[in-house]
Amino acid sequence: MTLTPDAQAPHVVAPTMVLENVGKSYGSTSVLRDITLSIAPGEIHGLLGENGAGKSTLLKILGGAITADTGTVSMDGEQVRLGSPRDAIDLGVSLIAQELALVPQRSVLENIFLGRWAHRGGFARTRADRGFAERLISEVGFALDLDAPVASLSLGQAQQVEIVKALARGSKVLCLDEPTAALGEADTENLLRVLRQLAARGTTVIIVSHFLEEILGLADRITVLRDGNQIVTDDAAGYTADSLVSLMVGRQMEALERTPEPVAADAEVAIRVSGLSNQRISDISFEVRRGEVLGLAGLMGSGRSETLNAVFGADRVTAGEVWIQGRRVRRNSVRASIRNRVALVPESRKDQGLVLGRSASDNIALPSLGRRQHAGFIRPALERAVVDRAVADVDIRGRVQQVNVGDLSGGNQQKVLFAKWLVDPPAVFLIDEPTRGVDVAAKANIHSLILDLAAAGTAVIVASSELEEVLSLSHRVAVMKKGRIVAEFDRSVSADEVMTAAFL
Repeated sequence: MTLTPDAQAPHVVAPTMVLENVGKSYGSTSVLRDITLSIAPGEIHGLLGENGAGKSTLLKILGGAITADTGTVSMDGEQVRLGSPRDAIDLGVSLIAQELALVPQRSVLENIFLGRWAHRGGFARTRADRGFAERLISEVGFALDLDAPVASLSLGQAQQVEIVKALARGSKVLCLDEPTAALGEADTENLLRVLRQLAARGTTVIIVSHFLEEILGLADRITVLRDGNQIVTDDAAGYTADSLVSLMVGRQMEALERTPEPVAADAEVAIRVSGLSNQRISDISFEVRRGEVLGLAGLMGSGRSETLNAVFGADRVTAGEVWIQGRRVRRNSVRASIRNRVALVPESRKDQGLVLGRSASDNIALPSLGRRQHAGFIRPALERAVVDRAVADVDIRGRVQQVNVGDLSGGNQQKVLFAKWLVDPPAVFLIDEPTRGVDVAAKANIHSLILDLAAAGTAVIVASSELEEVLSLSHRVAVMKKGRIVAEFDRSVSADEVMTAAFL
């Protein structure tokens, strides 16, 4: 397949896809009800809704990752079975899920063609596949080293591998769940260009995104889901971001204009980091007082995540010290951090933050488990009470406590990450990409949570690739570049000043 239109390149002929009365439940929790819609060949269709509305569940049904309990899916008038991802792939449907399905220890090239190598006489035609992959990567405008192990890539680069893998299949229907959430501005613009080009050639694109302006500029039609119900399916033209939010949440929602409360001049220093270094960061030093929010800004790969992981003890350090509330942490480790009431919401929910095979309740209860045991036994009533309170604090809708956390939407997974540390609010809260993959309502809720924690005396350090998020939440902003802090500003700094420090 080539993405450059020419007389030789065949056009993709995508089927008309029809969903009738599709529904899905987990126990007594219904996540989709009677979804009925028709998607035309070459259409870009946007799925919108709050976290937990059922968007990701619907995509997973189309991609064969889960099976609908009710209803049917048809292609070109013929009912099809989507019982597994292989079923979907064989029908020309590729799902690019929010949590990436890559093999970290294998190379980019191997991941692109895993299980699908070109063969002749029983031998893999690696050279032919490498040439094809190189042409495809060049045409979509990505910069990927085919021999690099996926484990060495950033989240943004891993997302690009998933996209190339789907394109290499020659898929007729692409289902993308938050495909730009981990991408920078240039990569996002390039991906949207590629999606428009594919649709123009006949590929059907079904996309979930919490970036409403992005959907409005991309989609031909939109479907809005709310609490598992189909609210509207219509042409995207004529809708605005505000009108979509009203449909999504069922009410008008005011923009979050809250700013962090001032920090007392004599506020205690909650955390002091001095000279922290390892292979990825160098000489990191800062102080954060109780009630203060320090923002970490910088380009992808600047060392923001690595700094938080090192402070928390998740990454080994070769030099430097961490002091919590005046006491030096003698042995920097995750266990020591938790004991000193330091919490971390990591960049990757799947790999670092959640136990995907366990329930939401188990994940929320885990960090504070020891405080609800008596003679080695957990007190179930107390555990239910603290979990229910934490769920309410982060505004997770529905009775999701016993649902496998891997089956929740990305936004609700993110809220579970926060909830597990709110059972016993931390003295120091390290937060990496606090609102990645969440909708506008959930974003406002998470911002309020962060500011409430700071107002109650927690020292907060926030790293985000969204500069406006860092600027709106922080009392001070530290700019990182190549593993070092290269500048520091108060909250009056402009976005231009921060970007200048990050680039120059």
